[in-house]
Parts: sequence; structure tokens; C-alpha cells
Amino acid sequence: MARRIESLFLEGPAGRLEALIEEPEEMPVRRAALVCHPHPQYGGTMHNRVVHRIARGLRRAGAVVLRFNYRGVNRSEGSYAHGEGELEDARAALAYLRGRYPDLPYTLAGFSFGSRIVLRLGCAHGADGVIVKTDSAVEAKIIAVGFPTSQKGDASYLANCTTPRAFVQSTHDQYGPVNELEPLVASLPEPKQLILIEAQDHFFAGGLDELEAQIAKLI
Repeated sequence: MARRIESLFLEGPAGRLEALIEEPEEMPVRRAALVCHPHPQYGGTMHNRVVHRIARGLRRAGAVVLRFNYRGVNRSEGSYAHGEGELEDARAALAYLRGRYPDLPYTLAGFSFGSRIVLRLGCAHGADGVIVKTDSAVEAKIIAVGFPTSQKGDASYLANCTTPRAFVQSTHDQYGPVNELEPLVASLPEPKQLILIEAQDHFFAGGLDELEAQIAKLI
């Protein structure tokens, strides 16, 4: 899909963060989206194929999309900070995106480790859905792709979150089995939805086209 693409560095809490911002060319920009990549210690980068498909699906629906590398990944400065620093990196990237497109509603999307990051970020300020303070409330959404239920940890941030959330999961996700994710999503407050994609594994092998199509519908 033809698009405008810009490579840039953002100012992050631990130094510069390598980033890409992409705007669709065939339609007006109607939403801003931040996409977070999987675990940096297991090869995760903003060029991960699932992250790429998420970004493309969002662009297909008219979103300007910002991807970035967490601290210590490729040309981003700093070093791995056990999820806490990566959350702050995402917060800095979102602040940049909101500052550049202040009047657009926005979506936070993330894959695997990135899905936990965007849920923590998007649920941090409770029921109003406003993550970065602005003069007026701006609609926010969260898309959690490949949520890893096997990564145990504090999930209390999910319990009272009413920012609209969509969980998108492979039917054969070895790190987030459907039989573990379904009861978790069922226990969460509305608004929420669970979308299952027929695929072979956590990385949506055999289901990437359907993943991209479903992401485009969620904007």
C-alpha cells in the first residue's frame, strides 16, 4: 500500500528512540495509532512481521501509525529495563504522537509483550480513556494482539479498565492459549471483545492476512 513514511528519533527517558511514522496516501488521516513490538530480549523489534501487519491494517483504515524500538533495540539508546522502562518509552512515544496529531482519536496496539505494554499504558488513567491530558477528552482504544497469559505478573491494571479493548488471538497461541484467555477476558469490565484468528502459532503463521483484515476493522 502506497504511503508516506518518515524515519526519525524520539526523545525517550533513557535516550533517543528509533521510530517510523507512516501515513496512508489514499485516504484522509482519521486516527493516530501507536504500535508496540514484542519482547526486546527475544528478538522483538518494530520490524517484526506481526507488528508490520498490525501497522498496515491500521493504515488501510486511515490511521497514521507510529512504530518505535524500545530502549536498547537496534539504534535506540539505553538498555532493557524489565518492562518498566519500556512502558515509559511507550509513554514518551505516545506523547510525541499526540503532540503531532492532537485532534485525532487514537489507538494503542501491541503484540505479545507489546500487548501488555499498551494495556498498562491505556488503562493507567481509569475510565475516561484519556491517557495524555488534553483540553478535551479524545477517544482512545486498545488492541492487544497475542496477549501472553503465560507471562505471569501483576494484572490488576486490567480489573477496572473501561477503555475500549480488543484482544486478538491466534487459535493456537502457545503463549496465550484460548482456554486461558477466554475466562480472563470474560472477567473484565466492558467494553471489550475477543477476536480469534485461525492460525498455527503465537506469530499467526497461516493467519497474517486475516489478522491484518481484522485490525483494519477495529479502527
